[in-house]
Amino acid sequence: MNERIILGIDPGTNVMGYGVIVIRKNTPSLVVMGVLMLNKLDSHYLRLKKIYERVTSIIDQYNPDELAIEAPFFGKNVQSMLKLGRAQGVAMAAALNRDIPITEYAPLKIKMSITGSGAASKDQVAGMVKRILKLSDDELDKKLDATDAVAAALCHFYQSNRPSQDKSYSNWKDFAAKNPSRIK
Repeated sequence: MNERIILGIDPGTNVMGYGVIVIRKNTPSLVVMGVLMLNKLDSHYLRLKKIYERVTSIIDQYNPDELAIEAPFFGKNVQSMLKLGRAQGVAMAAALNRDIPITEYAPLKIKMSITGSGAASKDQVAGMVKRILKLSDDELDKKLDATDAVAAALCHFYQSNRPSQDKSYSNWKDFAAKNPSRIK
């Protein structure tokens, strides 16, 4: 595969972040990122409809090969988690409707993959996304939900680009011997 396109989504019922990255020659670059503002809609069901429509339009416009989505996490408010799960489910349904494979990542996994710390703040994640993709301040979306979505896509790239989990290596020499095609 010469090119791989990954759509990342940070689901939310007030603000949904999205980001599309393209992988060429094993190097990620940003295609687009942004947010869908939903807080002006009073009805939770209208928000879900809007999420479905927007995710479908992003898929139709950028033709991603895969979807990486942040999994809901348990907070103190069960109602908030339920609404977040619905938003995630609607985004997933849009991808499933277009036969796009989906991978969920816990927020901790995404932060760890991008910053090296599962306790990283949204600002720290945004800073690393900026560095990894060599973005200027102008290119960086001011809404951190957008950079969180790009972080989900980058996390998926890193996780799916790892050597097979069923292989074990005793050291770098062993890895090189078992993977000659990956050595340059």
